[in-house]
Amino acid sequence: MAPVLSRVARIPTIGRFGWLMGLYAENHDLLVRLFEPGDLAPGHYFSRIGDGLDLRLDVLAQHAYTSELRLTYALRDPVTGEPDPSAYLRLYRDARQVEATHCYVGRRWQDVLGMFPPPARVLDHRLRMNTFLGKWLRYLAEGGHGVATLQKATGPTLVEPVA
Repeated sequence: MAPVLSRVARIPTIGRFGWLMGLYAENHDLLVRLFEPGDLAPGHYFSRIGDGLDLRLDVLAQHAYTSELRLTYALRDPVTGEPDPSAYLRLYRDARQVEATHCYVGRRWQDVLGMFPPPARVLDHRLRMNTFLGKWLRYLAEGGHGVATLQKATGPTLVEPVA
């Protein structure tokens, strides 16, 4: 006689890593729908919707299957002088995923987590950054940002990219 499985035992669960990969895919769909960054040449772009808070999208590099981007507002943190909020993104066009690699200029993951963090802490940090990115992208879309509001910057820009 076959063992009887309860209904709970038959429902598959998703682990934290699977959840993170789902966030990457969801953020890809949101970002591509908003700005189609895979089609943009390297450079600085602004999205203005008339609220006095211009959004800046920097296309740092375009590679065969990836794009390196920075998303920020055209303003500086009064304490550090750096763009804030700011998120560095890696768009994987072939895998249809977007990863927020770091969200605070001048602080690498080693500065936040230490040199030898346990894998669970790294995963938690990535979950927080990419959850933040998803919420930010939804906020931008609801506010009216998108391809139609995106313009290539000409002349000097307010916030220069950090190397």
